[in-house]
Amino acid sequence: MGFDSRKDLDFLRMAIDVSRRSRENGNHPFGSILVDAEGNVVLESQNAFTTEGGPGHAEANLARNAAQKYDWNFLTGCTLYTSVEPCCMCAGCAYWAGIGSVVFGMTEARLGELTGDHPENLTMDLPCRTVFDSGRRAIEVRGPYPELEQEILAVHDGFWD
Repeated sequence: MGFDSRKDLDFLRMAIDVSRRSRENGNHPFGSILVDAEGNVVLESQNAFTTEGGPGHAEANLARNAAQKYDWNFLTGCTLYTSVEPCCMCAGCAYWAGIGSVVFGMTEARLGELTGDHPENLTMDLPCRTVFDSGRRAIEVRGPYPELEQEILAVHDGFWD
């Protein structure tokens, strides 16, 4: 598919829409999509806190579903788009699933400023790049996209109060 920041913004807005629907469904406001090498959205995932508790993150759910549905060669050409930077658990899931690249809108550090010590989101200060750099295969990472921060924050508005 090749890197195109305009396409990144479009796909990130789709992930933000998934995060909005996640919140509307009573879950935490996080969402992700998986885009194949040709630019087709092949999976999406909302957060699943109400059914899976803390580990029900959108990115981890998407990575597990992707690994069950697609083979490794396909997934290395795919990009996971997510509204907020994947935590260390989600980055690990994307790594082990074989997903080739990750694009996020807002950093996990910024999320931590927003959620503070909320018991349902005790954000770790561990950037996904650090997790991926610890692995034995390269994963391309793009983000954050500051021009989307207000759109992402709007979905979180009032949720963590």
